[in-house]
Amino acid sequence: MTELKELMLQPARRTLAVAESLTCGRVQAHIGAISGASEFFLGGITAYTLDQKVRHLGVDRAVAAPVYSVSAAVAEQMARGVCVLFGSELGLATTGYAEPTTGVPVPFAFWALAHELGGGRRTVRSGRVECPGATRGQVQEQVAAAVVAELVKYLREVRG
Repeated sequence: MTELKELMLQPARRTLAVAESLTCGRVQAHIGAISGASEFFLGGITAYTLDQKVRHLGVDRAVAAPVYSVSAAVAEQMARGVCVLFGSELGLATTGYAEPTTGVPVPFAFWALAHELGGGRRTVRSGRVECPGATRGQVQEQVAAAVVAELVKYLREVRG
């Protein structure tokens, strides 16, 4: 995790905010556990319901409602929205199913990373994490670790 701090602060200080649904604060906990996280981490929000995703993160209800707020597009909107909410350069987001349910035999999540580049330019990437056989808590931890790893991977790419 020290690598994340070094990447966030080099060459210039970047800022980060997090929007979570499925992970319920676990991504924020991973980042907050880093000594010196206050140098780059602005905060986060757990927006568990569609209404809260719409209200706080600017998620488009027409896009999110038909998929129960679980899609790459919703995660991307959440990541962009948390950048706006906190005024951060980077935004991470998670949404998904922590347990099997009707029509969802395997727990999975979508994650997204938004990078506000300035001048109205931004890049957004997203992905999916599947967690077959994992318990609810294990799914949440696996997804949190995966999204933080994706942030580190991205920061390595933009640095080099």
